[in-house]
Amino acid sequence: MRKALVTGSSRGIGKAIALELARRGYALAVHYAGNQAAAEATAAEARALGASQVVVLGADLSSAQAAQKLVADANAALGGLEVLVNNAGITRDTLLIRMKDEDWDTVIATNLSAIFHTTREAIKLMMRARWGRVINISSVVGLLGNPGQANYVAAKAGLIGFTRSVAKEYAARGITVNAVAPGFIESDMTAKLPEQVVAEYLKQIPAGRFGKPEEVAKAVAFLASDDAAYITGQTLCVDGGMTPH
Repeated sequence: MRKALVTGSSRGIGKAIALELARRGYALAVHYAGNQAAAEATAAEARALGASQVVVLGADLSSAQAAQKLVADANAALGGLEVLVNNAGITRDTLLIRMKDEDWDTVIATNLSAIFHTTREAIKLMMRARWGRVINISSVVGLLGNPGQANYVAAKAGLIGFTRSVAKEYAARGITVNAVAPGFIESDMTAKLPEQVVAEYLKQIPAGRFGKPEEVAKAVAFLASDDAAYITGQTLCVDGGMTPH
């Protein structure tokens, strides 16, 4: 069975992705940045769902060295690495004139530069196998923009361009590189939003509801499968129809 690393998989969308791959029998590396207990809980659920093997790895992805080492550690622990899901990300939201250099640099390092470092290391392994899947979790705000998130949006938009370029470089090697752009997804954060704010968000979504993490996870699992072998360089919006195409 395929072997996958899912970054930021201790909670939220990343956890849902790890559990969906577990249901399909993948060997998994569950990654966390700060909450090892949550990652261990995800790993336990993944084992119960049928994952062939699960390891838990910690790394601060804002560090280039740590990001590169994470891929090497996942490869060593699983005995190979064929699927990389770049999901981990952070926010430091504020208006541009209030945004500190650190707010910009940390978000870009974690949400964009880290993907460069993990993907470069993983691609080397995939080239040897002449098979691989890289799935980058972007966001609809990378396509639409969003006030107060210039750093986050820049990273997510950059991720889409990165995806297209790398896809073209390695398509002939049996490696696909795609992005998934979630819209408003149910989470601990959205659960705390005032009703009026939720109502305003829902007006932007033709489907009339927030998405579920599991719906994003199923899209990722499809792109990781053999069924998606002829799909590369694409951005799949999982957003209830809110992004114009």
